[in-house]
Amino acid sequence: MRSGTPWRMSAQRTEGAGPRGPTRFRSAVRRSPQVPQQRRLYRATDHGAPVVIRPEAFAPASREPGWGPFAESFLRINETAFAALDLHPELVAAPNAASIRLHPGGRTGAIPLRSGQTGKVVSGFLVEPRFGWAGVGRVLHETGWSSAPNLLRFPLVPGSGREVPPWVLAGPVLSRLEALLRSLRRGYRDREDLLSNPRGRILWARYCQESMPRAQWQKLPCRFPDLGSDPLLRRHVRWALEKVHADLVTAGGRDPVAVSLADLATRLIAIVADCLPLMPRREVLQAELNRPSLSSDALLSGVEALSWIVDERGLGGGREQDGLAWQLPLDELWERWVEALVREEVKHSGGDVFVGRRGETAFPLHWTNPSLRSLGHLLPDIVVRRGRSVRIIDAKYKAHLLEIDEEGWLRMTEERRDGHRADLHQVLAYASLYEAEDVTATLAYPLRIETWKALFESGHHSSTAELLHGGRTLHLEIQGFPFGGLSGLEKALGERPRIFV
Repeated sequence: MRSGTPWRMSAQRTEGAGPRGPTRFRSAVRRSPQVPQQRRLYRATDHGAPVVIRPEAFAPASREPGWGPFAESFLRINETAFAALDLHPELVAAPNAASIRLHPGGRTGAIPLRSGQTGKVVSGFLVEPRFGWAGVGRVLHETGWSSAPNLLRFPLVPGSGREVPPWVLAGPVLSRLEALLRSLRRGYRDREDLLSNPRGRILWARYCQESMPRAQWQKLPCRFPDLGSDPLLRRHVRWALEKVHADLVTAGGRDPVAVSLADLATRLIAIVADCLPLMPRREVLQAELNRPSLSSDALLSGVEALSWIVDERGLGGGREQDGLAWQLPLDELWERWVEALVREEVKHSGGDVFVGRRGETAFPLHWTNPSLRSLGHLLPDIVVRRGRSVRIIDAKYKAHLLEIDEEGWLRMTEERRDGHRADLHQVLAYASLYEAEDVTATLAYPLRIETWKALFESGHHSSTAELLHGGRTLHLEIQGFPFGGLSGLEKALGERPRIFV
């Protein structure tokens, strides 16, 4: 019995009887370092294979495998994010347990994924472009960032900060700041500054809160009208430009798009070289955004871009692990790129270009019963008129031409063949709208520059057919266009080629 007593007393002291032992034990437990759990980033390719989402991070552990009752809550809480990135969720039933698959659509970008149990962000989802980041970067750069990525009002996306090239979001930021600098006009503005010689109205409340506690008796905060182009905003812009330039230089490396954007940032910094950089405060930017007089779209967009930089939410490819949520519709980008190629061609060969995105090619449909109409108008993407000839171009961001070339028509799936037939019927419907002696209807599909170069040199980058009807000839054309910049075309062929047959 005596041999057991000291053991019980020792155990009792360790469990809480002694004043020192338990404190040291619990303190040691509290101070023990914990390795942060790495949140997973799911990756997919636009129009690519579906991605299976595992339930471990999104639903509580259970004896039963699978999602259990949390599948519906996961789909519901992430519904808005799925729609923003054009992800189509699918709940697949199985004998053992149901699974969730996300089918990527025609947008690239990144979104956070929330837990179906807690609603907190526990993972991220990144859709990469099928034709590579380099092709997207060249197109964005040479089209003047007209189809810039759209930032989404979602939390940060875990793990995406280092997976996205720095120019994806740096390009739109620089474009907005450039437009902001162009929009600044000289005029009288209310300015606040700390002055030794008072001017205008002294802000005594700020003087009592800021100058007096610091014993800066001579520093008087004043508000006064000043003639200039908003020097404070110019200081903020210079600070943002220097920060973006540093990120592009350190994270972009030799990436040609990042290098060109860094050069643009340098030129913009030269415009505001007369002022010192100053990091804006978040409350100041928020006040600017809420100011009723901020009616200019350029000013509003520029101030919003400044807020992105202040938040230090990695602009991609940089030092931040997490990145901003964003999306870019690739079909719109592809249409803009084909339009740029067409305009470049017409500039040398002559003609007039009309584009659907501006409403220049719309043909209204007048239905006898408006309540049963399924389509309000026909809208070809691009129309080129040259004298008595018309070319209708419908840009399709699909891999049909590459699949036909590699697999052949007979080996394509029935679903893809039906999609290609629908494209043909659509462009033929557009061609029927125009009265001209020579009408050409072109379906423009994307190809990688290397693939397009090989097909172009062998003459297989296009295929044509002729339809004779009503005394006129209709040329139907399926043509591959390179997804990349004009500089990439010249580098691939040694010269700038003619795109049309």
